[in-house]
Formats: sequence, structure tokens, C-alpha cells
Amino acid sequence: MKTQAQRVLECTECDRMFISSPDGPKNGSFSAPYMENPLGHSRQCIYTFIAQDNERVDINFTRFRVRGAPPDRCTREYVDLYTEVEDPSSELISTPFGGRYCGRVFPRRRISMHKTLVIGFYTDYENDTADVFQGTYAFINAARFQVGTPEPGAVCKFTIHGDEKREGDFFSPTYPGVYPKNLQCQYRFLGSKGQRVRLEFLDFDLFYGGSHCPFDLVKIYDGNTTRDPLIGTYCGQQRNLVVYSSAETLYVEFTTLQRMADSQNRGFAGWFEFSEKFVNLDFIKKNDGEHIRGTECDQKILSRKESNGTVYSPNWPLPYQANIVCRYYIYGMEDAQHLERVRLDFDKFHMEDHKTDEMPECQDAYLKLYMQGQEERQAVDEFDHAFCGNQAPPPLISEGPRLVMVFSSGQTKGTGFRARYSFETDYKVPGTPSPNNTCHFWYMSESQATGDFNSPRYPANYPSSTRCEYIFLGGVGEQVKIVFNYFKTKAELAYHGYNEACVEDWLEIYEVSTKGEASKVGRYCARTAPGPIVSDTGINMMKVILHTDSVGVAGGFSATYYFLKDVNKFGDCGGNITGVENGVLTSPGYPEKYKNDRQMCNWYITVRPGRKVLLLFTLFSVEGDPLERGCPSAVVRVWKDLSDAPLELCGEALSNDTKEVLSTSNVLKLSFMTAQKAVGNGGFRAVWTETREDPNCPDLRCTVNGYCISQKLRCNDLPNCGDGDNSDESNCIRSPEVNLYLIVGASAGSGVVALLGICLACR
Repeated sequence: MKTQAQRVLECTECDRMFISSPDGPKNGSFSAPYMENPLGHSRQCIYTFIAQDNERVDINFTRFRVRGAPPDRCTREYVDLYTEVEDPSSELISTPFGGRYCGRVFPRRRISMHKTLVIGFYTDYENDTADVFQGTYAFINAARFQVGTPEPGAVCKFTIHGDEKREGDFFSPTYPGVYPKNLQCQYRFLGSKGQRVRLEFLDFDLFYGGSHCPFDLVKIYDGNTTRDPLIGTYCGQQRNLVVYSSAETLYVEFTTLQRMADSQNRGFAGWFEFSEKFVNLDFIKKNDGEHIRGTECDQKILSRKESNGTVYSPNWPLPYQANIVCRYYIYGMEDAQHLERVRLDFDKFHMEDHKTDEMPECQDAYLKLYMQGQEERQAVDEFDHAFCGNQAPPPLISEGPRLVMVFSSGQTKGTGFRARYSFETDYKVPGTPSPNNTCHFWYMSESQATGDFNSPRYPANYPSSTRCEYIFLGGVGEQVKIVFNYFKTKAELAYHGYNEACVEDWLEIYEVSTKGEASKVGRYCARTAPGPIVSDTGINMMKVILHTDSVGVAGGFSATYYFLKDVNKFGDCGGNITGVENGVLTSPGYPEKYKNDRQMCNWYITVRPGRKVLLLFTLFSVEGDPLERGCPSAVVRVWKDLSDAPLELCGEALSNDTKEVLSTSNVLKLSFMTAQKAVGNGGFRAVWTETREDPNCPDLRCTVNGYCISQKLRCNDLPNCGDGDNSDESNCIRSPEVNLYLIVGASAGSGVVALLGICLACR
């Protein structure tokens, strides 16, 4: 089999050589050869471009009509490129291959790695003309690619000394031509003590294989070796890429892989500068900030849990430099357990403002604040505040865990600013917080008549090991109403999460008297949402406490509060019941459904001293489910002891221990309340009875339950003896029934007499 070099020698009639000479032309054109090939033999022509030792070859195709369809059908006619030929006498078979092309897509611009470049043209068509391909060539000065002092024996490894050249261009090896595969280039920038290095990439075009840059890439290190901290890894197309060193050295590594894919990327062109005038980073070291590597003066400040410190403008307290932009990324904690916000307090501020008719306020020098921590560069104009001049900004609090400041000095001079930052726990609870940043919030009617409140971080999970207090204070004569919209705390329960059952995470509700005495309404946990509640008459203050333990979390709660005026003590349908021994209580509209509207009914039942009240629900259907969702829309509460927490009832059926209630004194209170979101249901019917504890019981003793009730309640069609005991209704002869028997008997007797008379007559 013949080598490529042998085939070239056999077709010398179509080979071309373009050689640079000191006095000769430095550019020209080339085109495909004119050939007649009637028998369709394989023909190959070699175009060799040879530059001077201090030159390189630059070619551009201006026309390309090579027959075939890339990439798989470049078989009968194609162009091969070789840009890494080290010497004109080198064999092409041992030279890195630069790509094969056919069709109508132009090969992009090529610049030789050394002084020689070769084009190989192959065809077996019958004829060819100059129209197949055309292009231009130039012999260019190679000095531009000598960025610094080359490393002996290396193709593209350079050291750039700041004391020899303070600024200049640097390029990838064949820029702006397509860079070769399988390269590794290094650029080591070494400045003097006190200097920093700035690189600006004016053009950056590398093969892109993904955001993690698995193929061709540029790595930049903050030092002079690959062992120093990595600033960044870059590939694809980059715009406005500017990199600063932290000190006097910087290291750039450019790597391309030996891949099969034919990418025609340019590489990069950049500008370097060594200078002592770049921002001194000492102003960052004054606080707990950390310089963001690669930037001139950007910094990040991370919370160490409710930590604080001070931030300064560059060069503080001396005047700042002109034309610098520094960013401050201040980040509070944000995880499953912690959420913080950032507070800023300025005590020094001086930034000149050159305000004109053409340039509005704070357009030259400014300090812009992004209260939600907007970091995207495309959102740079979406700032929340812009400050300039001599007046210090007011205290500011971020809207979340992140805050970003952008300081731009413009053309002005000034001393800049000094500000105190502090990380505060962000509970994300509306209301007036306590001054010591604890989870303690106030809600006053003089500020807002209605509003919402919630568990910390709602709708996200609340943190563990937390205690929060919510205080609601109305004006004189006002009452407080609270309705829960969502409720879930962490509790391993398979039953009603109420009062003593709640030992893990729970919520408690209290009424607070004018003397400061707190009376507990109830403790709630799991999915048992508290029912709507209105403080008692004369109580204008309520308190809600959320307690979470150290194990596990849940969604928490969301609720709405109202301050009400001129509320009747008994509500819409209640009353004060005294002087009778029994009665029946029903929900509004019974036996129809109660309305789907806000309603409140309070019944106070008072019997004779020494007696008690027995309450029995004979029908109960109130929307809600004590186990699954509690009683957020409608609730029945029963106080068997006015000084203790009530029973809280809802659902379609009551348990045995809640169906019947016996008061501890001669007073019992029953309350029925619905929220605006109620949909209506069957309601309830309850029978109450005065009982007394007397071992001798001169009245009626209930056979099963043992209650002692009035003899007058016997046979009144009401279950006054309680659940499962009908002894008060047994052996009753109803007066309507006696009359009926007499009428039926008399009629029957008359009939018999008449029948006997007929029989006697017949005889």
C-alpha cells in the first residue's frame, strides 16, 4: 500500500508551493487545479504554504463547492487540512490531521501552528475546475503568538513577566483560526509584589460539551501553578469574561482533547495587565468577608448563626478610587433548621453625586441594594434601593436570607461608607416583632383590625426546638376572634390531638384577663385544628403559643385574627338559663342545617347550688373531623368547669366520653361557633338536666347511671337519666293512650250488645 507521501510524488503536475521570501509578496490567492480525468483515476494534489521562520500561514476559503456530503460521504472528492506541520519536509502521515471537508460548507479560517501549512485535495471525478474551491493566504508575523518567554521545547507554554511588559495581548496558539486538537498550553503571569493581574477575554470560543466542560477548556488558577486555588473553568462561548488575581501571580491552562467531533472553534483572544492600582483587598479582610476569587473586589459574607460585623467601601477610610465596581454578597443561613435575614445599619456615608439634567440622581456613583439577593447579571437594573450623596441610608432589612450590594464609584471621589450588618433569625411571621429578635409577635387593634399570622417559615416547615408567642390586644370593650386556615404539627397520634394527648409539638390558646391572668382554651396538635374562637365578654386579649421539640417538624399553621366590637355576650342565639330543672338546646335553625355563615351562640346554664348539670347530645352533625383536620370551620365547646379548658367537639359522631358531660359545679357553658368558610351541616340537639349527688335521693334515682333527678322529669319524653338509661321513661302510661283505650273498649262493648240483641230476635 502506498503512503500518502508516495501518492503526492506521483501527482506533482497539480501540486503547488507558496513560499514566503523576505522581498516577496506576503499574501495571495489559491484555487483548485484544472484537471481532466476521463478514466476516473484517483488524483491527489498537495498545496504547501511555507512561511519564514518568524512567520505563520493564514488561509481563508472564499469558495467551496467540493462534491460530496459531509461527514460520511467525503469519499470521491474532499479537502484535507494540516496546520501543525513542523517542517516542510515532514511526512503528512505522521502530522496531526486537521480535518476533512466536502460539500458547500466553508472550512473556517486556519492559521498554522508553525511556519508550514498543507492543503490536500483528492478527487476521482472526470474533470475539475478552479471553481471547486478558492481562497486567500497570507504570511503573518508570528510575534503576536509569542506572548512571553517560551518554555524550551514546548509548543505553547509561556511566562509573562510584569516587569518586562505591564500589559498586552495574549492568544490561543492559532487564534483567530480554528485551534488544533490535543493541545495543552500554559500562560504563567508573574508580577511584582503589590501588583495584581487582570485578564480580559475579548473573544472566547471553545467547543462546548456541557456546563462541566468535559472536553476543551480553559482553567484559571489564583497563583502560578495548578496547585493554587482554582478561580474557574470555562468553555463554550463566554462574554465579558474578566478575571483578577488576588495577588501578583496568575496561571492559565488551555486544554483541547483528541476527539472525533469536528469542531471549528477559534479559541480565545485576551488582554493582560499588571498594576498596583487595582483595588487593595485589605478592606475585605477588616471583617469576616471572603474575597470572591477572580473578581477585582467582590466579596461574600456568610452567617455563623446570628453573627454580625462591619462592611466598608474600598480603601476605607481613605477616598475610594474612580471607576471601580464592587459587589457584596451577604448570605444568612437557610436550611431545614435555620432561616435568617440581613439587617444593615449605616453610620458613615459619603458618595458624591454629579446630578445634571441629562444625568439623574445616583447615576454616576452609587450604592445599589438588592433586598432579595438578586444575583443574575441580567437583573442588574432590578435593584430595590439606590443611595448617593452625604445622607446615610435608613436601617434596612432583607426580604429573605440574601442581600446584595453593588458599589460603583464612577468618576467621583469620596470616602464611601461604613455599615454594620447583622444576621437575624427570620421567622417570616407578619406582626410587630419583639425588639430582641425572639419569636414573639404583637397584634394590636389600633394598628390593624384584622390580619393573618402563621408558624415560623410557613408554608415551609417550622424549625425544631422553638417557642413562639403571638399576643393579640384589642381596645377597651373589644374581643378577639381567631380562625385557623391550616394546621399540622408533628405528633405521633392515632386519635384526637387535644389537650393531654399533645406532648410533642403543640399549640395552645389562652384568654388573658385585664389582670393578666391567663385561662387556657385548649392545647392542639397533629391535624386537630382549633375551632373558631372568640374571647369571652370583657376579655380583649388572647395569647397563642407554639411549642416544638427537638425531634421532627411539620407544616405548622396559618390563621386569621379579628378584633370585634359590641359583641353580645350570648351571641346570635344563646342565652342565660336559670330557674328550671331541664331543657333542650339546639343549633340555629334546627332541625334544618345551620347556615354557612359566621355565627356564635353561648348558653350559660345555672342550676341550684349544690346541684350539677348533666348534658346529653341526642343528635350531632357538625362539619369537621377531630382526627383528620380538627374543627376549623365549626365547633361546639362545652365547659364543665368554667376555670378549665373546654371540650372541643365536631364531626358526625361523638365518642362515649364526649356524648354525655356532667358539670363539676352548678354552672355549665355551651358554645357553638362557625367561621365564614363553614358550609353548613345538620347541627346538634342536646338535653340538659339538673342532678344532685345524694345517696338517699328523695326524688327519682336513675337505674343505670345512678343520677338523682327531679320526680317531675319522669315520663316527659326526654332522656334525663343520660346516655343508655331510659329508666325515667319506663312504665309510663300516657294520658292520650288511656283515652284511646277507653274509646276503643266502649265501641267494642256496644257492638257486642247489639249483636246479642239481633241473635235473640232471630230466635
